[in-house]
Amino acid sequence: MISYYQVNFEYMCSLISLSRETYDKLYSISKLKEIKAGTKLVDIGDISKKLFLINKGVLRSYLILENGKELTKTLFTPIEFFASFTSILTNKASEFIYETLTDCHIYEINYEAFVNLCNTNIEVLKFYSRYLELLFMEGESTFIAISSMNAKERYIKLKERIPNIENLIPQYQIASYLNITPVQLSRIRSKLY
Repeated sequence: MISYYQVNFEYMCSLISLSRETYDKLYSISKLKEIKAGTKLVDIGDISKKLFLINKGVLRSYLILENGKELTKTLFTPIEFFASFTSILTNKASEFIYETLTDCHIYEINYEAFVNLCNTNIEVLKFYSRYLELLFMEGESTFIAISSMNAKERYIKLKERIPNIENLIPQYQIASYLNITPVQLSRIRSKLY
């Protein structure tokens, strides 16, 4: 399997200055796994205990409405941390499913071990604080996009982030992320191309 050691170190250092010693401590509590497409890392009703870092592939978080419709909340691509944070922090069942859409390479990190590092290492605590700030800003950006952009603009923004998205996941999942129907997505794509 590919070693992501240096790539992940550089990514984390882009967020906050991190010593190699501290990074090695974080690396020691993580486990790299090859996960097949269609695998649920967290299911509705699970009480999550792990943080994840995706290094290869595409993954989504979604919920299922009462009418059976799937509503995609987030698409995760390399290199991003993700977790069912509400479940972890409240020790309650997750309301979202976290599922791989392609074959993925993902690091699993036990949240309790991570918190123990936060309590004993100021660099890890600063990193976690910075990452939570970024999640907050991303949440605001997503809200603005959903509130102010039309479907075509949201699709263009997604294509800027993941240029080959059509080659990675089915059209209905792209449409679900954009909160439109596959037919609407087809119309948008035909007008653009």
